[in-house]
Amino acid sequence: MTDSAFATDEFVRARMDAWLRELGSVRRLAPKTLEAYGRDLGQFISFLSGHVAGPVTLATLKDLRGADIRAFMAQRRAESLGSRSLARVLSALKSFFGYLEREGTLATDALNVIRTPKIPRSLPKALTVVEAKRTIETTDEIEDRPWIAARDMAVISLCYGAGLRISEALALTKADLETDTLRVTGKGGKVRMVPLITPVRQTIDTYLSLAPFKLWPDDPLFRGVRGGVLSPRLIQLRMQDLRSALGLPPSATPHALRHSFATHLLAKGGDLRAIQELLGHASLSTTQIYTAVDTERLLDSYAKAHPRG
Repeated sequence: MTDSAFATDEFVRARMDAWLRELGSVRRLAPKTLEAYGRDLGQFISFLSGHVAGPVTLATLKDLRGADIRAFMAQRRAESLGSRSLARVLSALKSFFGYLEREGTLATDALNVIRTPKIPRSLPKALTVVEAKRTIETTDEIEDRPWIAARDMAVISLCYGAGLRISEALALTKADLETDTLRVTGKGGKVRMVPLITPVRQTIDTYLSLAPFKLWPDDPLFRGVRGGVLSPRLIQLRMQDLRSALGLPPSATPHALRHSFATHLLAKGGDLRAIQELLGHASLSTTQIYTAVDTERLLDSYAKAHPRG
């Protein structure tokens, strides 16, 4: 099973095997995740075995202290394990001891005092201005049905030109378009007003003029071919087609267009508070990640342009 097979007694080893079987058959974890969890627990058992100078028994696990887990985590970090992997290690340990508690084998508070390692937030991948514009324009070139091409172009334009989440764009009604300011219902039902710039308004008007369905003011604006509410999956597939046509990376998704909206506004001197309001972020700290994106872009441009970069 793991390298820890000889670091435990038969009883603990059987519990470890049973836990992994449950993860696979009941929780249906992916084989790679199961392998990682088994390895993480095995390394912890080997670590404990070194501490007690012998096989890990049920009594060893019952005597477990928070300091033991911290020492193990510190050792793994010293071995250059990153925060994301450390968080997975802790998740594996909590899962195993949770299993033992459910089975009535033992209960421990040792894990309750251990904080999950803080995982650095990954920077969103933004398209360039040219890539974003070509993505919108090319929609008309890869779809033969004019009204569907117009519909998809309007949705994609809202993601880039208004910074909408795809769910927000697909939840719009005609009533939300009554003025030059778009009424958007975001997460938690929070309503915000977003300026509707002329190019985006034009794509929506084109779609409205071509749509084969009667669109009442309070009905969803964007429809599927049978008249039902448009599925976000169809826009995701459209972006997949556009990535292939334009040679864009896999990170070029509908949400990447929203990231591009914020990044490009910031690059043009947009106020961070204003961008927060436009995106519908509850916290400014969420919006501040775009300052890191812009700095990364500037440093990359500097490195490419500088003669000694």
